[in-house]
Amino acid sequence: MYKVGGRSPLEWVIDRYQVKVDKASGIVNDPNAWLREHENPRYVVDLIRSLVTVSLETQRLIAELPNFEVIES
Repeated sequence: MYKVGGRSPLEWVIDRYQVKVDKASGIVNDPNAWLREHENPRYVVDLIRSLVTVSLETQRLIAELPNFEVIES
């Protein structure tokens, strides 16, 4: 399994797409506001679907690779 910043891609998306408030400034970071502004409410769902597709295809391709052999000289 591959990692993005030490986390699985799904964990990374979940962490990024949370409403957070900066303690020092009180600024609200709401990814849902961006989704509404761009009239694309399915963006996160589509992103997760893409991540699942890439993960499944990666596993399929790895399973098709020949066994790795170290040839001693």
